[in-house]
Amino acid sequence: MASIEDFGTNVAYGSRLAYHVTEDFFAEAVVGATQAGKTSYELPTGATQLLSDSQRDMTYYDLSVGWNALPGEVFFGRKRAMPGALYVTMGAGTTRFAGDDRFTATVGAGVRLLVNEWLAVHVNGRDRMFKVDLLGRDQVTHNLEFTISLTAFL
Repeated sequence: MASIEDFGTNVAYGSRLAYHVTEDFFAEAVVGATQAGKTSYELPTGATQLLSDSQRDMTYYDLSVGWNALPGEVFFGRKRAMPGALYVTMGAGTTRFAGDDRFTATVGAGVRLLVNEWLAVHVNGRDRMFKVDLLGRDQVTHNLEFTISLTAFL
């Protein structure tokens, strides 16, 4: 799910490719897309439309570095444990929104659980920050994204 500041929350689709440099550090490339809803300015009037339908499409690309801050095991009850890690990420990229490409900074955190030797489950949250000037005033927007994903290790 992606929440575009003042444009509502919608489903996000994407892909992530990571390379674990060491046990503690990794790099990843992310590509994704979502669509913006109506703003709080557009909803009451009904007639005013700030963006066309094509300008409401948001696509993003970024490169991040990550750190496994708390590697170890996650326990489920007394008899079941799974290897996992709590990690943080930081990166930069570009976001195409409202007809323009915008420089984007990202920060995030997540949990990775290894189901077996080749499969992991991720629960991840990120903040994609970029400047937007739709109403004639530059402001940095915070656009939150929460994902649950599967990872296959090769």
